[in-house]
Amino acid sequence: QVQLVESGGGLVQAGGSLRLSCAASGRPLNNYAMAWFRQAPGKEREFVGGVDWSAGWTYYSDSVKGRFLISRNNAKYTLYLQMNSLKPEDTAVYYCAAKGGPQVHFSYRVYDFWGQGTQVTVSS
Repeated sequence: QVQLVESGGGLVQAGGSLRLSCAASGRPLNNYAMAWFRQAPGKEREFVGGVDWSAGWTYYSDSVKGRFLISRNNAKYTLYLQMNSLKPEDTAVYYCAAKGGPQVHFSYRVYDFWGQGTQVTVSS
């Protein structure tokens, strides 16, 4: 089992920045992929970006590429999402997720472990 706890959400004006954190515990994350998803009201859960935990390769959706940055702290088993140039359409609940196997996948259905989510609201 992997337990995930997100933090760092909040309210920010358009153009601003936020950094989300996801602290993982329960087992080492070697051979795992971790990802950030988001879900706005009435919409399906959407892939934001992910990382092969061991190799460090990162992947992003087109909607956030160039604005968001994923990083990780191996020693602290913590995943980060630095969000810059935020837009009102980035407003959503953001979730951290983990899956066995290093390949990052775009579908939320293949992820085994989820955090509780953190609200990000971007005002115009």
